[in-house]
Amino acid sequence: MKNYVIGALHFSPMVGYEGHESYGEILKKAKTDLKAFRKGGVHAVILENNYNFPHKTTDETKEAVEMMTSLVNDLMEDSKLPFGISVLFNDYKSALKIAHETGGEFIRVPAFVDDIRTSYGEIYANSQEVTDIRRKLGAGSVKIYADVQVKHAEMIDKDKTIEESALEAIAQGADGLIVTGRITGDPPKLHELKKTNSLTDVPIIIGSGATAENINDLFSYSNGVIVSTSLKKGDAVDGEVNIKPHHQEIDSQKVREFMKAARRHLSGHFCYPFW
Repeated sequence: MKNYVIGALHFSPMVGYEGHESYGEILKKAKTDLKAFRKGGVHAVILENNYNFPHKTTDETKEAVEMMTSLVNDLMEDSKLPFGISVLFNDYKSALKIAHETGGEFIRVPAFVDDIRTSYGEIYANSQEVTDIRRKLGAGSVKIYADVQVKHAEMIDKDKTIEESALEAIAQGADGLIVTGRITGDPPKLHELKKTNSLTDVPIIIGSGATAENINDLFSYSNGVIVSTSLKKGDAVDGEVNIKPHHQEIDSQKVREFMKAARRHLSGHFCYPFW
């Protein structure tokens, strides 16, 4: 199984949200970030709208979904990179719809089998609905990457272990498992990563905290990594949920350095599927 790097491309705030910019400005920034990821050598990207604050609900607005769909189409029109979709904190309905309509390869589902408490309220997992919607859309080729005990959340069932979450996600049809730290920029604990990796042949993907300094340790117990924050220009900003504000661009040199640091785990020519 090959190791791979997925760059997280964060759209600027969309219509209806604080700090919303024009369509042209959002697309221009996204194109700059995509170019930096491509020049740096990532294998795929995941397109996210996690700067749409405040997250008042797990369901994105119709207007923002329409805008994101158009942005994805315009952004990826001439790109050969495989890509995935993540909408708000857990809007898998919109993520599946956008991925299906634009040619996305996968979606991210933060609450697939775990009931969690977040600053946006309680979110109850419904893995059956995720797979049912995928089937009804005719989107069976879109893979489900499911977080287990995701960042920025508290487990409602505090006794549930990460191994139990992982096994449940696999049983419910997850195509890959995402393991994170507590918050954005925080890597998962190696002992938890090792436990999860030992359970299955389903790909294990790092969902937060990967840097050029720790990537080799993380890749020892995983197959892929989603990375963005450590590859952006500028410094962290106090009070920013996503560590760095949306206007900070991806630095292609940082991407190259990251890929160089991970090179001993990256084998052969990359092509989809990832494993």
